[in-house]
This record gives sequence, structure tokens and C-alpha cells, in this order.
Amino acid sequence: MVQRSQLRDALEEEIVNGVFGKGVRLDEQELARRYGTSRTPIREALMQLSAAGLVEMRPRRGAVAVVPDAQRLMEMFEVAAEMEGMAARLAARRWTEADNKQLLAVHAACRRKAEAGDADAYYYENEVFHEAIAAASHSGFLQEQLTALRRRLKPYRRLQLRTHNRVGASFAEHDAILAAIFAHDAEEAERLLRDHVLVQGDRFADLVASLAELPAAAVRKA
Repeated sequence: MVQRSQLRDALEEEIVNGVFGKGVRLDEQELARRYGTSRTPIREALMQLSAAGLVEMRPRRGAVAVVPDAQRLMEMFEVAAEMEGMAARLAARRWTEADNKQLLAVHAACRRKAEAGDADAYYYENEVFHEAIAAASHSGFLQEQLTALRRRLKPYRRLQLRTHNRVGASFAEHDAILAAIFAHDAEEAERLLRDHVLVQGDRFADLVASLAELPAAAVRKA
């Protein structure tokens, strides 16, 4: 039985990797049987995924799966990279001692997960790291927008971290980003975090390939 805390991630991943294809109706009763739970947590998970853009609630059809194409996905990463870069630039100018302590703490947590080699566990600490940088920007509006966009990109960023030792590379990039922020080098911090988030070239090809390879594994996992 899938725990309530894991249900959203399980549904999210199966939509992204094609187990539930684009336009497929997501029946609450069938999903409840699939995951060994009641309909209430299924309904809650579907509503959360609707806010994240992976589910669309349609009249008379209920919930259906929605999957962005490669072009749309690239556009989302481009916007996220610019916004995250802006957060780093502002953080480099505005961080306080409290921000310094928080950033060092979340960076240490990322190090522990990276050393453990657990890509999914690292992803969650990585998100806290990015949230801490956004908090250090002291721009509430920017934090709100980044939270919404991270919710949309979450499944793809998780998958990206599973490819070609991306966890190790990601953590090394965090080191450089923090060094620039703490040095008050706003331009360098912005550049580094923008490049850290932006999926381009081989990294984007790897991500698209990983999406194509996952359905069989997801069926086995279910």
C-alpha cells in the first residue's frame, strides 16, 4: 500500500513516464484499488497534480492526464532558470547572517544525500536549497512565483537527477553558487544558478531519453 505522503509522487511519476498517457481518464475508484487506498487521498493527490499542471479536471470526464511536449518542457526550464538566477542575484546582494546559517545547513543536508547516492532523497534536499536561496532574495513575490514553477517542473527535475551522475555534478555546482552568493558577487551567482537549472544540449536529450525509458519500470513498481 502506498502511503499518503508517497501517493502524489507515485501518481506524478506514472503520468510523466507514460503509464497514464496524455488524455487518459484517471478514475478515482480504479486508482484507489491500484494503490490500495481510499478515494479521498486519491482525490487530494489529483487536485494537487491539477495545480501542478499534470492533471486537468474536465466536465463530465473528471481528471485526465496532461503531459507537456518537449518544446513546452524546454520553455518551462528556460523561464525557471531565469527566475532562479534572479533569486541568486538578489540573494548575493541581500543575504543576512540568518540566511547564511540556513544556506550552510541545507547545503550540508544536500552533501549527506549526495554522498549516500540517493537521487530522489537528494532531490528533496535540493529543493530546500533552492528555496533557501529564494528566501535570501527577500522578495516575497519572486518566492511565490518560483514555488509555483518548481511544482510544475518537480517530476522532470527528479528524473534529471537520476541521469549520468547528475547528483554529484549538482552538488559541486551548489558549492560554486554559494561561494558567489557569500562573496556578494551578484552577476556570478546569477550566471551559475541559471546554468545550474537550465536543461540544454546533452542534458535535455538525456532527460527526454529517460522519460522514454521509464514506463516499463513504472509498471513493475506499481
